[in-house]
Amino acid sequence: MWSERMARRLVWMGSAMAAAGLLVSTVQAPAEAAPRGAHVVAEKVRSIHRVDLMIKSPAMADPVPVTVLSPGGTAPRPTVYLLDGADGGATVSDWITKGGAERFFAGRNVNVVLPAGGAGSFYTNWVARDQKLGKPQWETFLTDDLPTLIDSRFHGSGNNAVMGLSMGGQSAFALATRNPKLYRGVASMSGCPDITGDANVAYVRATVAKSGADPNKMWGAPGSANWRAHDPASNLNALRGKALFLASGTGAVGPQDLTQKRDPKDGPEDVQIAAGSGLEMGAYRCSVEFAARLQSKNIPFTSGFRLIGTHSWTYWKQDLPRAWDAISPSL
Repeated sequence: MWSERMARRLVWMGSAMAAAGLLVSTVQAPAEAAPRGAHVVAEKVRSIHRVDLMIKSPAMADPVPVTVLSPGGTAPRPTVYLLDGADGGATVSDWITKGGAERFFAGRNVNVVLPAGGAGSFYTNWVARDQKLGKPQWETFLTDDLPTLIDSRFHGSGNNAVMGLSMGGQSAFALATRNPKLYRGVASMSGCPDITGDANVAYVRATVAKSGADPNKMWGAPGSANWRAHDPASNLNALRGKALFLASGTGAVGPQDLTQKRDPKDGPEDVQIAAGSGLEMGAYRCSVEFAARLQSKNIPFTSGFRLIGTHSWTYWKQDLPRAWDAISPSL
C-alpha cells in the first residue's frame, strides 16, 4: 500500500511540476540535418600542401574526387581550376599523376583544384540521362557548388581561373563564356574551344562516343540552341578583358616523341605516335581557327602554338608554365 500511495504521489508531483514548467523534458532533440550544399565526405592528407577530397554535391549522383593543392596559411589567395582531357583519371586527376602539377605549383601562392572522374563528359550539364555517364551536372558543380566550398576551406580570394587540356580546353572556354563573372583567366592546351562547323562538331561527338556515351544526351542535337549556348565561338564578347592562353602543336613529330617512355598497354609505339599526331593536327586547326575569331573581335590572347608536337604529356608539361605565366597576372 505504501509503494502504491508513493507511486500516485510521484505521478501527482510530476504533473504539478510539468504544469509549473519545472520538469525537464526528456524528448530527444532531432538529428542534425545533412548539409544542403557541396560538402566533404572524406579526405586524405597527402602532404602539407595536398589533400585529396571526396565531395558530395546535389549536382552529382556520386561523390566527386577532387585534389586541392594549397600554399598553406590563412592569407587570401586566388584559385585555378585545372581540368583533365577525355581520358582523365577516375580517382585522381591526370595533372597529378602525369602532368607534374604538384611539383610545378609548389611554392606558388595559389589554390589549385583538380577534379577527377570527368572522362568524356566535357565538364558540362547533360540534358538527358546516359546509360554510361548518367546525367552529370558538371557545370553546376564546378561553378556553383565547388567555389564556395574551396574559398571557405582554403582561403580563396574569389579570383579564379580555369585551364584544361584537350577536352578540358574546350570545357575551360565554355565554362568561362557561360560564367564570365567567375573567371579572370582561361587557358586551353591542345583543345578545341570552337565547336562550330562540321569538323569541330565531329570532334566533340567522337570524344563523347569514345567514352561509351551518347553525344545526343549531352547538349542535344548539333546546331540546337543548347549546343550554341556551349560554343565559345558564339559568345566571344564574354571573354573580353580576361587573360587568355591558347596552345597546340602542329602534330609534327619531334625528338621528344621518339624518346619518351610509353605504356605498352596503349599499343605499339608507332601507332601511339601516329594517333597523337592526328589528334594534335585537329586540335591545332581548331585552336588556330578560334584564335582567328578572337583576333577578328580585337580580343587579346597569349599564343602558345608550337611548330612541332603531338597530343601527349611531353608537351602539356611544357605548356603548363606558359599558361600560368599568361593568366597569373590577372589573378
